[in-house]
Amino acid sequence: MRIGQLAKAVGCTIETIRFYEKQGVLPKPERGANNFRRYSEEHLRCLSFICYCRSLDMSLKEIKMLLSLEHSGEEQAQEIDSLLERHIQEVAKRIHELDHLRIELIRLRQRCSELTGVSLTKGLFRTDKVRFRKIK
Repeated sequence: MRIGQLAKAVGCTIETIRFYEKQGVLPKPERGANNFRRYSEEHLRCLSFICYCRSLDMSLKEIKMLLSLEHSGEEQAQEIDSLLERHIQEVAKRIHELDHLRIELIRLRQRCSELTGVSLTKGLFRTDKVRFRKIK
């Protein structure tokens, strides 16, 4: 199949496919006599897996590692488990941070609703109530 057909089958863009090829995540396809790329069913499976992993917010580095471990034997299960555990922990950390952000936004909304006839900056950011946090 050609690149447009592959993109349509998986639901991504042609540019995304070319990017994954350039990054070495998706194997480069053979070229026909007309110099067009010719993709196989293996490319379709690989690209589907890549897109699935990206939907799980995995990095290209993590996806490359998973793909490299696909045929590595006994140690494969341990390495995949370790990689996925790290990703799960990162997601848990982000959920915690987002929950904290949600709480702070609820507090800010409450404080805004209590202000009537007062400038937002004067009412919200009095120095005795401001708690600034370092941005990472």
